[in-house]
Amino acid sequence: MSTDVTNQRRTPFQLENLIASSGITNPESAESTRAATPLNPGTPVSEKETFVVNLSTENHPVLSQSEKPSLPHEGESAIPEDVQEEEIENKEDDWVHDPRNARNWPVAKKWRMVMIVSFYTLVPPLASSMMAPALPEIGEHFGITNPTVVSLTLSIFLITFALGPLILAPLSEIYGRTWILHICNILSLAFNLGCGFVKTTGSLIGLRILAGLAGSAPVAIGGGTISDCFSERDRSSAMAIYSLGPLIGPAVGPIAGGYIAQTVGYKYIFVVIAGLSGVCAAFGIPLLRETYGPVIRLRLIKKSGQDVEKVETHPHLVAAHGPGSQFHVLWVNLTRPFILLTRSAVCFLLSFYMALQYGFYYLMFATFPTLFITVYGFNTGTSGLAYIGLGVGFLASTMFGGWFGDKVYQMMTQRNGGKGSPEMRIPALVLGSLFPPIGLFWYGWSAQAQIHWIMPIIGTGVFGFAR
Repeated sequence: MSTDVTNQRRTPFQLENLIASSGITNPESAESTRAATPLNPGTPVSEKETFVVNLSTENHPVLSQSEKPSLPHEGESAIPEDVQEEEIENKEDDWVHDPRNARNWPVAKKWRMVMIVSFYTLVPPLASSMMAPALPEIGEHFGITNPTVVSLTLSIFLITFALGPLILAPLSEIYGRTWILHICNILSLAFNLGCGFVKTTGSLIGLRILAGLAGSAPVAIGGGTISDCFSERDRSSAMAIYSLGPLIGPAVGPIAGGYIAQTVGYKYIFVVIAGLSGVCAAFGIPLLRETYGPVIRLRLIKKSGQDVEKVETHPHLVAAHGPGSQFHVLWVNLTRPFILLTRSAVCFLLSFYMALQYGFYYLMFATFPTLFITVYGFNTGTSGLAYIGLGVGFLASTMFGGWFGDKVYQMMTQRNGGKGSPEMRIPALVLGSLFPPIGLFWYGWSAQAQIHWIMPIIGTGVFGFAR
C-alpha cells in the first residue's frame, strides 16, 4: 500500500476525513493510518512506520510504537467527560505515556501531593466541629437563649460546605486544582479568624457560612487530585489517607477545642484553626504541583513557543478547556450532580444515606456538651474527650475498610475477567451500613438510662465505624 502525502500540514480533523474517505472502518486500522502520516510533509512513509507526536518534541523525542514505555500506574481519567477526550488526544500526542502526566510521576512525588492535599483537607472538618464543646460558652457570650440558634452556629457551616463543591470543582477544571486550593485556604484562614472576634450572633453565623464555602474546596478537589495521580487499580491506599481528614477531623477538633475553650477562651479555637490554615499555605504553595492533565497540557502549549501549531494539533483539548469554554465547563459540572441525583438510583440512594449519616453525626455533636456536662458532670475540657469514641471508630473503619474493600474489589475483578467496576466497592459499603443503627441505639439508650459514661461513648464508636 502506498500513501500520497501533500505538502499541506494535516490537522487531526483533516486526518479523520482522510480516514473516512479511505473507507477504513476498523478503529485499529484507522489509528494505523493516522500514525502513518509523517511528521515532516513530503516525506514518504512505509506501511510499517508508526510515529507518535508528543506535546514538545524538543524535550521529548518521537518514539515508535514498539518503543513506548509500559508504565505501571497508567489508567483513564476518573472524570467521565474527559474519557472520550483522552481517547482522541492520546492518538494525537500519546499523553498517556508522557512523563509530565501526573499518572507517570515518580512515586515519591505522587505521595507528596497526597500528603499536602490531605493536610489541606484536614483543616475544614476541624473548623466544622472544633467549637462544639464551647457551645454553652458561645451562647452565654452572645446572649443566645434559644438552643436551636446555639446549635445553628455550629451546623450552619455544613450548608455551604455541601454546596461549595458544585462551583469549586468545575472551577478547578478550568483554572487548575492547585490555585483553587491555595486561594480558598487563605479565605478560610480569614473567615475563621474573623469568627473569633465578631460582636454579634448574625456576624458569627455569616462568617461560619463563608468559612464553610471556602473550606469545601479540598473536599471538592482532593479526590480529583488523587485520581489524577493514581489509576483505579492502586488509588485505594491514597484515598484512605486522604479520607482521614474528613473522618477524624470532626472528632479530633472537639478534643482540642474543649481544653482551649476552658483555658484561654473560645476565641482561640478560631485562632488555632486560622494558624493551621497558615501552616497549610506555608507547605502547600511552594510544594503542591498542578495534577489536572488538560490544564497541564494547555500550559505546555502556551510555553512551547508554537502556540498556533499546538492549538491546531489539539482541537479537542482547546474546545473543552480553552478560552471561551469556561461557561460550558461550569454549566456541565453544575448540572451533572442534579442529573446524577435524579436519574441514577444508586447515586440518589448513596447521597441520601450520606446526608442521613451527616445529620446524625452533627446531632451527636450538638448534644455532647449538654449530655456530658449536665448529666455526667464533665467540665468543658473533659467533655471534649467524649469525642474520642467517634475518632477511634473512624480510624478502625479506615484501616479495616480500606483493606476489606481492596480484597473484595480484587476478588470480584478476577471473577470478572480482570475488569473492575465502581459497583464492586458496594459490598464493603453494605457491611458498613449495618453499624449506624446499632451505634445510635446504643448511644441513645445508654444516655437515656444515664448508665456509666463509657457506654454512650462506646455507642458513638460503633456509629463511627460505619463512617
